[in-house]
Amino acid sequence: MPKTIQKTPGSSNKSIIRRLGGQNVVVFLIVIALLAFFSITSPNFRKYSTILSILDYSYYITLIAIGVTFPLITGGVDLSIGTGLICYSLIGGYLVVYQGWPVWVGMIVCVLAGATIGLLNGILVGIMDLPPFLATLCTMMMTRGLGSICSRGLGIPWPTAGTKGGWFRTIFKLNIGDLKLPLGFLWILLLVALMSYILNHTKTGRYVLAVGCNREATRLSGVNIKTVYIKAYMISGIFAGLASIAYSAIFASVYPGTGAGFELEGIGGAIIGGVSMTGGVGSITGTLLGVFIICILKTGLPFIGLQANWQQIITGIVLITAVLIDLNRNKKKLKR
Repeated sequence: MPKTIQKTPGSSNKSIIRRLGGQNVVVFLIVIALLAFFSITSPNFRKYSTILSILDYSYYITLIAIGVTFPLITGGVDLSIGTGLICYSLIGGYLVVYQGWPVWVGMIVCVLAGATIGLLNGILVGIMDLPPFLATLCTMMMTRGLGSICSRGLGIPWPTAGTKGGWFRTIFKLNIGDLKLPLGFLWILLLVALMSYILNHTKTGRYVLAVGCNREATRLSGVNIKTVYIKAYMISGIFAGLASIAYSAIFASVYPGTGAGFELEGIGGAIIGGVSMTGGVGSITGTLLGVFIICILKTGLPFIGLQANWQQIITGIVLITAVLIDLNRNKKKLKR
């Protein structure tokens, strides 16, 4: 009798990547179409300042979206990244502004704070087996309260450009005379390349994909899925910490009580970019493109006379469409 070859959870990674390649092309074409549409309908959209505005807004959303891609692929979610972003920025800013710590130390504290909350999320989900939605909802409320406590309910201004410690703002935007160079976009591309490699070419990435495809089969194959969850949520927390640095570098002050909704834009960008709500499928490049769709819509719609309420409605419609496409894809997989 011929031997039956049983596929392991990680053996379908190559086919998943091939499917995502085609989807990334579609999302990329949508990005180009949106840029063309807004450029044609509004001459002001074509200005260099508008491009800078899109990029400035995209940095911190892209960073949290890259991070949350990993929990989403496991079949989970991380709701703490939005309020966490603000919390870490407030903690770092407090140490820099009111305690006199060097800016670079405050930046490291932001990342470490994010990693700590990510570790907590990983323990709650992976070890204590709490539902990801509930676990990260709790840490979302915790980070929101902690940020207000650290700032005493007041906004915290990180050092401005030209002052002591203001050098960190040039990490994302370098001013040379009247010319402003979006250096942050280069950092984003490097991080996208790095995390794409980790997701597709390392054990951590393969196990994340495998857990999302079939958690029980992955566990039975000898993989410590508790460690996989902890790593996935720590990656999400670390990128929320990096996003807090980007947010602090772009805006003059950081205010407590804000950040709610950032997680939805990050998660929405990942889903629009092809991350499956049921887990097991996703790519970092797709996430980047999905975030750009959201950022282009939020920046471009006011140029054609649609205000904030319509922006939210249209963004919601785009997200619903992406979810329906994902559901249809999953139904086709079940029929095979």
